[in-house]
Amino acid sequence: MRRLLVPLMAVTLVLTAGGTAGAADSGDRTLRTYAKDTWRSMVAMTDPGTGLVADNISGDLRTPSTYTSPTNIGGYMWSAVVARELGIISRNEARDRVSKTLDTLATLEHHDESGMFYNWYDPRDGSVVTVWPDDGNPVYPFMSSVDNGWLAAALRVVGGALPELRGKADRVLSKMDFGFYFNPEAATPIGPRGLIRGGFWDAAPPGCSVPQNGVWFTCNHYDITVTEPRIATYLGIGSGQIPPTAYFDTMRTLPDNCDYAWQEMRPQGFTTTHLGREVYEGSYRYRGITFVPSWGGDMFEALMPDLFVPEAQWGPRSWGRNHPATVAAQIEHGLHDAGYGYWGFSPASNPAGGYAVYGVDAMGMDTDGYPSDAQATKYDAGFEGCRPAGPEPEYGDGVVTPHAAFLALPYAQRPVVDNLAKLRRDFDAYGPGGFYDAVNVGTGQVAKRHLSLDQAMIMGALGNHLARDVVKRAFVTPQFERRIRPLLAAETFNVPAGQRLPQLSGKAAS
Repeated sequence: MRRLLVPLMAVTLVLTAGGTAGAADSGDRTLRTYAKDTWRSMVAMTDPGTGLVADNISGDLRTPSTYTSPTNIGGYMWSAVVARELGIISRNEARDRVSKTLDTLATLEHHDESGMFYNWYDPRDGSVVTVWPDDGNPVYPFMSSVDNGWLAAALRVVGGALPELRGKADRVLSKMDFGFYFNPEAATPIGPRGLIRGGFWDAAPPGCSVPQNGVWFTCNHYDITVTEPRIATYLGIGSGQIPPTAYFDTMRTLPDNCDYAWQEMRPQGFTTTHLGREVYEGSYRYRGITFVPSWGGDMFEALMPDLFVPEAQWGPRSWGRNHPATVAAQIEHGLHDAGYGYWGFSPASNPAGGYAVYGVDAMGMDTDGYPSDAQATKYDAGFEGCRPAGPEPEYGDGVVTPHAAFLALPYAQRPVVDNLAKLRRDFDAYGPGGFYDAVNVGTGQVAKRHLSLDQAMIMGALGNHLARDVVKRAFVTPQFERRIRPLLAAETFNVPAGQRLPQLSGKAAS
């Protein structure tokens, strides 16, 4: 049985190195204000008739987009749970809002065999988007494994936090089969592995696809550990739809030989075995900090699944070491290596228009990874013995994404609060719906809009911080813990225990 949640009106203090009780109390009051304003943007984005949230909205909260996704729909539902838990809305309002969304969700066109939802719907009537509203280009309806993963995660949160809606949530969730995405013989650099695919179309699309089981699968699989698709792998394993070996079949880094010298740097590590699977425990080192990298070096890939799965607690020698190291390296990059004076890098709106991927290039395996500045400056450490290092980077105008800082709350409360306060003080970065989506801290240009996914990450992080891990507690069931916790607990990443992470206490790295 699920553990039922009781609304918590008292603030739970979470202290990190360098903080004090008084400072934490003051910071938490500020964070509650951020939550209230962020929720306002979610309300403005949501169609009152369907209960479906738009993908984005203008900064004045007047012009929502006419498309949404399973991720956005899920983000709105877990945000409503957080808003109720923080006393921003009543229990009745949370129930009514989420109930309306679930009612609409049950009517949306989807893939019957797998129970998966299309990537784009019109929030005004729930129809599948086949022509992109912004430019008129055709859309080939697609079922993404990771987007459906976030929706399924939200349905689990609803079932755990709002027991009166558990039946409605479970009727949708019980039909979602993540095993449909699973390929037990995916080709990888280390041989055949069991991996999930990026997704599938139910009609032949242009470009590369693999026809199988009546659909057209993507040609790509998710084969990296520190990326956001691990939420779908967790869900599949937790429900018994995917074998537990899939957790160890993803790569911590690419192999450490010259065939893979195109990756960001030469990894260091050791080889071990889990559940009969050989695992190369590789890691990178940047500015004196050792960590297992993500693909692009952004906070979203590394930390969004941690909103739901207590990774650091369940895997103290793996994620419990890696998450603080990731946060410390992001802070070190923003404050000292690039010298922006601010930090937090993740895909978001481009202040110059459109959307872009941001990260710390040195922290991602992709050598053409996600840059932290508008000039797309690259970092190239070389690959010892195979590829020489490139020139020292000269960073330009950094683009900071507030949601990335919020994700770091469990590991660096005081630096997070200080960083956000500086962004709000120094730039026109805050509006009636909370922080705008991104800030060019070099030019001062601000992306004055809100993405519902980014706002939902902020709400999830604030809910966990201020309300005793409300999102995690609602998400986790005893069955899920029995199946997932031993996997995380068994592993030791090649990240040293007790490594010095000075940025978490406000000191520069050596």
